[in-house]
Amino acid sequence: MLVNLFATSARRNLLFAALYMSEGAPIGFLWWALPTKLRAAGLPIEQITTLTSLLVLPWAFKFLWAPLIDTLRSERWTFRSWILSMQLFMGLTLLPLFWLDFASDFSWIAFFLIAHAVCAATQDVSIDALCISTTAHHERGAINGWMQAGMLASRALLGGGALVLSSHVGDQWVVALLIAVIWLPSVLLLVSREPQAAIPFGSAGGTRGREFLSLLKTILRQRITWFGLFFAALAGAGFEAVGAIAGPFLLDRGVASSEVGWFFLLPVIVCMSGGALLGGYLADRFQRRQVVAVFIVLMAVVITALAGADVLIDAPSSVSLMVLLGVLYVSIGLFTSSSYALLMDVSHPRLAATQFSAFMGATNLCESWSAFAVGMLVGGFGYPVAFVAMAAASFLALPFLKRLRID
Repeated sequence: MLVNLFATSARRNLLFAALYMSEGAPIGFLWWALPTKLRAAGLPIEQITTLTSLLVLPWAFKFLWAPLIDTLRSERWTFRSWILSMQLFMGLTLLPLFWLDFASDFSWIAFFLIAHAVCAATQDVSIDALCISTTAHHERGAINGWMQAGMLASRALLGGGALVLSSHVGDQWVVALLIAVIWLPSVLLLVSREPQAAIPFGSAGGTRGREFLSLLKTILRQRITWFGLFFAALAGAGFEAVGAIAGPFLLDRGVASSEVGWFFLLPVIVCMSGGALLGGYLADRFQRRQVVAVFIVLMAVVITALAGADVLIDAPSSVSLMVLLGVLYVSIGLFTSSSYALLMDVSHPRLAATQFSAFMGATNLCESWSAFAVGMLVGGFGYPVAFVAMAAASFLALPFLKRLRID
């Protein structure tokens, strides 16, 4: 008999937290642990960075094939089917890591990992679309909070945690753990019946294409779509900028590299997860746009306080800097879960994969341009000016946020 984790709000929280754990695990492994393992195997830095840059591309360009997830969906092939198939291939593409050598088999490892990244990015789109199509407005804040907490926990486990585990149990057991974290949520989906969601497009290929394009044109003509894209591309400028250089900032202020590593391994994850859960709760109980606006202001205030401490205190202690950064990461969690819930509300259920992946692509763009901008500002004016300037840039998103009204 099916347990059906779609049946209640609490069960949906559990289901989507588990699904996001399967998203966070490969990200932690591919972007945090793998570069370290490859370097330890003697591979040159330029070869490692080339691979990691290629592995990022599927997440950056997933919106290009997201329409396939919307248009190929039917009563038999659902979002659930997309997720299960992608999780299966995600695990299968990692199996060769059991016998391939990091140094001598690098080309084969790169091939399988790129294939894995494409499947993982497709799974990401499918999970978000499933969430939009099966959840109500009033619970999306909490679900996004649980999803972020699940993602961050598995990212830490298979990122920094993988490096610790491999030194004790070996690389093969770490790969086995990674595959288990990816495949176990499949069991939860298999025992659950996906509810009837948004009506799929027509069954014939031509009909599907025409219906999709017609609806896409309608969505693109709506101002709220463009308000959402501009909001997503601007709102996170402050925290993305500080996050991009937080490690170098701490090192330049005399914090030992071991302390920096410990800080990002545990306190940052705890702060962001706690903030995400609280932010989701508040976003469901108060007017969502107002809550998101408050969190943008809060992040700016904390970033300004961090800049002020750097200017006013001759030699700020590592504890004081980490406390301020910890508060910032709490506010990042608050903002992330609430703003993602808002963007889910804006997304049309029948174009959930396409539209929401475009919004997430805009957040990736925000991460890219803000990291570049803060680097230029630090080089020319120092950390405090750069922090304040990027925090102020986030306020450019407020006019667009004001217009994200869901009638």
